[in-house]
Amino acid sequence: MLDIITIGESLRDVFYMIHDATVSCSIHKDRCLLCLEYAEKIPVDSVVKIPAAGNSANAAVSASRLGLKTALVSWVGKDFAGDQIREALKKEKVHEKFIIIDAKKPTSESTVINFQGERTQLVYFQPRSYILPTLPACRAIYYSAMGIDHARMDLQLLTHLKKNPNILFAFQPGTTHIRAGLDANKKLIARSDFFILNKEEAHHLLSDGDRTMLNMLEAFHHIGAKQIIITDGPNGADAFDGTTHFHMPIFPGKVIERTGAGDAFASSVISATLQKKKLAEALRYGSANSASVVGQVGPQAGLVHLNEMKRILKKNMKVCAHIV
Repeated sequence: MLDIITIGESLRDVFYMIHDATVSCSIHKDRCLLCLEYAEKIPVDSVVKIPAAGNSANAAVSASRLGLKTALVSWVGKDFAGDQIREALKKEKVHEKFIIIDAKKPTSESTVINFQGERTQLVYFQPRSYILPTLPACRAIYYSAMGIDHARMDLQLLTHLKKNPNILFAFQPGTTHIRAGLDANKKLIARSDFFILNKEEAHHLLSDGDRTMLNMLEAFHHIGAKQIIITDGPNGADAFDGTTHFHMPIFPGKVIERTGAGDAFASSVISATLQKKKLAEALRYGSANSASVVGQVGPQAGLVHLNEMKRILKKNMKVCAHIV
């Protein structure tokens, strides 16, 4: 039996590290714009290419490095980028039997502009007709970023989960899910054992006014999510299990580039849960791996293996979740 199956579109990420830009923020500094000279050539300091990216691919690599038997359900083109993705996943011991090769459409891509440690991401999902393959037995399913036409996949996955009620289901919505709005996601949220997203995404879904973190956590629990985690960048993360509110601060470390921090956090929490860790300790796994990821370029270079995770947790015993 597999421990976890992650489901979502795979991408090839290309990172451009720049210094010639400015940032313009609102008075509350919660909305900022990256400003580049229009119609100019912008110098790039360095370029980094990540062959097997995307939220669910990142989660699969994370879970595999933490010692879980992992498979990825995804879609790639019949092209060089698709070959690279499958080869990279094979090296990470992620079963790639369920990666569907689309002979008509190429592999999806993401361009990431990194400025002063923060990233602006341009994502293009190829249009596809998603069909959920027959899945083997597993303990958990992790569902994340898909292309525009994901509604059919949502329904197929919900049907599979209804037939297999003992599967732990983690939902980390991608951009297309978030932009579809709350009503389109309510059934997935209601079935989720873990619903994990960032603060901006939570505000977007709960678009009926400003809300506190505790209010948003409880709102998603009211919809039906059993455990909710909302990440907030350098401010850490907050969680609610229906009874107790937790706040998890960040682990110390150097920040180079933040892509994949949320994926590392979410996937590590689920991996720890499958390894019988309570929520408070699982949050430490998430924060530790997230801190490691932001210390390197790209979403996977910093993902730790299980022995390294144990070392980091032991070294930072005082960094722990506390009850709010």
